[in-house]
Amino acid sequence: MTRHIRRAAAFCLLLMLALAVNATRIQVFRADSYDANPANRRQTIARYGQERGDIYVDGRPITGSVDTGEQLRYERTYKNGPLYAPVTGYASQVYGTTLLEGAADPLLSGTDPDLAPFPFVDDVTRARRPGGAVHTTIAPSVQQAAYAALGDKQGAVAALDPTTGRILALVSTPSYDPELLSGNGRSEERHWTTLNNAASRPMLNRAIRQTYPPGSAFKVVTAAAALDAGVVTDPDAKTRSPDPYTLPRTSTKLTNEVEGCRNASLRYAFEWSCNTVFANLGAQVGLDGLVGTAERFGFNDTDLRIPARVAKSNLNREMEPSSVALSAIGQYDTTATPLQMAMVAAAVSNNGDLKTPHLVDRTTDASGRTVSTTHPVSLRQTVNPGTAALLRELMVGVVEDGTGKRAAIRGAVVGGKTGTAQHGIGNKGLPYAWFISWAQAEDAAEPKVAVAVVVEDAAADRDDISGGGSAAPVARAVMKAALAL
Repeated sequence: MTRHIRRAAAFCLLLMLALAVNATRIQVFRADSYDANPANRRQTIARYGQERGDIYVDGRPITGSVDTGEQLRYERTYKNGPLYAPVTGYASQVYGTTLLEGAADPLLSGTDPDLAPFPFVDDVTRARRPGGAVHTTIAPSVQQAAYAALGDKQGAVAALDPTTGRILALVSTPSYDPELLSGNGRSEERHWTTLNNAASRPMLNRAIRQTYPPGSAFKVVTAAAALDAGVVTDPDAKTRSPDPYTLPRTSTKLTNEVEGCRNASLRYAFEWSCNTVFANLGAQVGLDGLVGTAERFGFNDTDLRIPARVAKSNLNREMEPSSVALSAIGQYDTTATPLQMAMVAAAVSNNGDLKTPHLVDRTTDASGRTVSTTHPVSLRQTVNPGTAALLRELMVGVVEDGTGKRAAIRGAVVGGKTGTAQHGIGNKGLPYAWFISWAQAEDAAEPKVAVAVVVEDAAADRDDISGGGSAAPVARAVMKAALAL
């Protein structure tokens, strides 16, 4: 009898061990696969069973949560949704998350290990902590000024603090209300279809996800390359630049919209945007010199995050000499996001030191404890300080004496560059209007703000559609708001 009891006990022990091994296999080693199984709604129910952490602007939340009383209990809400949509993105129970809502989703939803004092314990217990908070770098007055100045125009604004890389404004118009997509009902489905089918593409973040030919705004980069390479040593000396200019190895002639460009100095060509001079300078600098300078400013970077992903701004690394000349005036295959062009202006105004652009100042847990803090970091030195000083002179000349006079601000030093970018079949579409700029109070030691504005298909006369007509007034409004901070 004792032998049978021992055998039964051993068998029960074996069963207990097998049960423990299987439970460990399921709860530890197979947990992720079960969590990811579409048939498992426990994670989704848990995700929306608590309020999502908020996104803050200047210490005030611009997001919230509403209790629906349904199985997926809490839906995301937004304050001034269209104004801040290019910052927040959306958090939808059906369509997922985008932009800051997506990049910071683990923290906002409470699954980020940094929220837990003892992350391993939470991994074992499968506990979900209250969502943390994201405090952005956005200055509300600057964001509002950019949004109001664009009005019903189709375009975008990016504004930076050149000395820190803090993003002060990120605006894209037309916009949309992310709250329309928060839930999981039929109304969200209708809104999703309407927004995605709209010709104006309101859900496209034009400030960081759309690239445009930068046109003459790119001449800042070309001037930087020519000065750094020693192709130009005196900005007031005449250049050997015929008008019209025949593109290298072709019979195609390039002309100008203004007079006085033949053999013009770099200063005159910059202030009045002479295509022939800059195409010629680009050809002299050459492919490697132009690409190298552009990449120091951030072109061809596929890894930029703010923390949301930023589309790559492009300058081809392999081109024929004629294409190099066209690229030097911001045409051919050259494209840039508004954020990228704001980075160009910021680097020039900050002695060539390009700070890493960032949208998040700090993150906290639900109790307010700091989880992470973003500190200013130099991304790279774009040009030598002497070249940056000359570029600042040239940009100031554009505003004081050239095509950018509508960006001038009393009591401040303002530098800028206009741009007109052709597009469409045979370049027949209305051009994109660009203006990139920076501003510094007259009694200040450092620049306060760098801005890039693009206006798509501006409805204006050919002379006015240059950035000086359509985009410079928008930039001026943004800079004035930043200077008043």
